Amino acid sequence: MNDSTITLPWLVIRQDDNGNRYRVGRYATRAEAQKIADSLDSRGHKQLYWVQRIDQDGEDADAVG
Repeated sequence: MNDSTITLPWLVIRQDDNGNRYRVGRYATRAEAQKIADSLDSRGHKQLYWVQRIDQDGEDADAVG
């Protein structure tokens, strides 16, 4: 575990029209991450943007497994 995992637990993820996913950035708050995702989404490109939280171990907090 590193400090950035704890202090920047919110990710903005981009998925392109080929289904490839990329991490755009890490943020301290959900609101900050959502603002970035909304800003990128408003540009009108075909990419899909969403906000996702990671847990303290650096794993996707929403993953089912």
